[in-house]
Amino acid sequence: MQNNSNQKHVKNHWSLGLLESMNDPSSVYKETDKVVVIKDKYPKAKVHYLVLPRDNINSIYNLDKSHILLLEEFGKVFHDIQEEHSDLELKAGFHSIPSMQRMHMHIISKDMISACLKTKIHWNSFTTSFFLPYKDVLRSLKDNGHVEKISTEKHKTLMSTPLKCNQCEFVPKNMPDLKKHLLSH
Repeated sequence: MQNNSNQKHVKNHWSLGLLESMNDPSSVYKETDKVVVIKDKYPKAKVHYLVLPRDNINSIYNLDKSHILLLEEFGKVFHDIQEEHSDLELKAGFHSIPSMQRMHMHIISKDMISACLKTKIHWNSFTTSFFLPYKDVLRSLKDNGHVEKISTEKHKTLMSTPLKCNQCEFVPKNMPDLKKHLLSH
């Protein structure tokens, strides 16, 4: 008889959690034949969704011209969600170096008000050019047939960019100062 207490329990790495969320009805916000929209488990704003393809595509850097219709579906979903949240300004885009496996597009409100927004890296990942706007990614795919990767140096520079409000010229001392300021918008 085998001793179960000695068996290793292999868990999926946290970076693989999007697939699990796609298959969890309580996480799914909406879906189409091509995409699933889930609620971000750690939202960085009042509205924060992730749009994922049903097809197993790991990254925007795996896209080619054959994926244009899929990306246009992402845009249709973004448009629908914009209409549902017409009281908020939303933007859609991709992190140039995502922390989670499986390609996903963020749909996030500009307010950036959230208890989960804790670090400068969280902030800079949505407020610098590290965040690749949906329309730019689609245009690059149509024009070039691929999306260009950013360099390691540019990534480091963007993540270390000094904090600055995304809605005015305010320069905070730190994240708590910025979060307090964001409530004034």
